[in-house]
Amino acid sequence: MRLILASTSPRRREILALLGAPFEIVAPDFDEILSIGLSMEHQVLEFALGKAHAVARVYPDSIVIGSDTMIECAGEKIGKPRDANDAARILRLLSGRAHVIHTAVAMVDDTGPGLRTVEQVEVEMRRFSDEEIERYLSCDESLDKAGAYSIQGEGSRLIESLRGDYLAAVGLPLKPIAAYLTQRGIRFPRDVEELYSQKSFMNWSSFA
Repeated sequence: MRLILASTSPRRREILALLGAPFEIVAPDFDEILSIGLSMEHQVLEFALGKAHAVARVYPDSIVIGSDTMIECAGEKIGKPRDANDAARILRLLSGRAHVIHTAVAMVDDTGPGLRTVEQVEVEMRRFSDEEIERYLSCDESLDKAGAYSIQGEGSRLIESLRGDYLAAVGLPLKPIAAYLTQRGIRFPRDVEELYSQKSFMNWSSFA
């Protein structure tokens, strides 16, 4: 069975590669347009499904994985910043507050039931100054990240604590994906429980 990741995100590619199963990467032809009336959970799931279906239409008889991540803080839905000024605004909003990362996974499977799930991770940010924000923005890792910070990069220094699945916070929870692939008879060399116990991916061990 052909396995496709409907994403060009390097971090999602690296996370899925941890399982050791062969997969392909296809960029989804899908526009993320926010729906005002949707809850955060339904919004990220709609985006994940849209990406997966966009690729599945072109590559039938495959299992296609779509994913999306957004942040909720002070009642605001936060995706990727538009530019550096928007990134600074988002970081000022997050400073000293808790926020929730919502990461959806949608697996479209023509011959199986498919999967739809949303993982939530609570993150407490320490309070940081405008000077620290400017210094962090100079690292150039904000603009392609939901919430304008990289938990697996220098942005980890902005975090006080994390509760939940670290890989979901980065962008792709592996446990539900591994469980579904096992259910569909797809084997992979790495044990997912071992991966979660070792916590060797990027900054994972810092949040143990």
